[in-house]
Amino acid sequence: MMTNLAAVLPKARQEHYAIGSFNVYNYETIRGVIESGQEMNLPAIVAFGENYLVNMDVSDVAGIVKAMTARHDIPVVLHLDHCKSYDHIVQAIRAGFTSVMFDASHLPFEENLRQTREVTRMAHAVGVSVEAELGALAKGEHSNEEDAEQIYTDPTQAARFVRETDVDALAVSIGTVHGMYKGTPKVDTGVLKAIAAEVDIPLVLHGGSGTPEEIVRECIRLGISKINVNTEISMYAVEQMSALVSGAKKPHLSQLSLSEVSYVKDVVKKYMSMFANV
Repeated sequence: MMTNLAAVLPKARQEHYAIGSFNVYNYETIRGVIESGQEMNLPAIVAFGENYLVNMDVSDVAGIVKAMTARHDIPVVLHLDHCKSYDHIVQAIRAGFTSVMFDASHLPFEENLRQTREVTRMAHAVGVSVEAELGALAKGEHSNEEDAEQIYTDPTQAARFVRETDVDALAVSIGTVHGMYKGTPKVDTGVLKAIAAEVDIPLVLHGGSGTPEEIVRECIRLGISKINVNTEISMYAVEQMSALVSGAKKPHLSQLSLSEVSYVKDVVKKYMSMFANV
């Protein structure tokens, strides 16, 4: 069943669990995410980032997800992740994406607010949910995101931003990083608590890869309802596939493809279980 963030995240915040959002880049990663959700009987957020338009077109992603979702009975959100282009958002919505993240966090606050409000009005008119971001995450190791200076989300700004944009979810910056941590994670749950006191919509944590489980659980308790995971999926699958192809007996490409699906599921299921507290 195709759905959007507005249909699955409010309950997650109310009941103190989170739904994983897992980045995909090809058929195998899409299959791995959706099959993980089906096998665990949990909602799945298939996140396709603007950075990966060199890998696949949005219409191809939407076609694969629609076909796979028709064979399963779990809620599946097809989400455009970290998109700075209004045109790409329009293309994704026309292709069948049910949710978009408009990322104008690099802009001054007032311009971020203005542009996000325009995107939200357009997307809501056709039943598509919108995630936005305030603040900025630093870039960790093995990340495929742009370099950025860590800027914590301001709780007062967050309250006004949500009120005036009508977004369905807000990604916040509290010390996580895009990629893997270079040292000990320094996640400020005090900042998150202050944001959650001002904002009643579902909050999103980017940079889930490698975040210690005790920190994840505390963040969920304080209002995080969606957690993004990307880098760890890539790293684990590449490591495992490298070991396969370096062996004495080279696998057939068809078998390598099936192995990739399995490796994706290893990571996705680990985080789905953690986020759902099961």
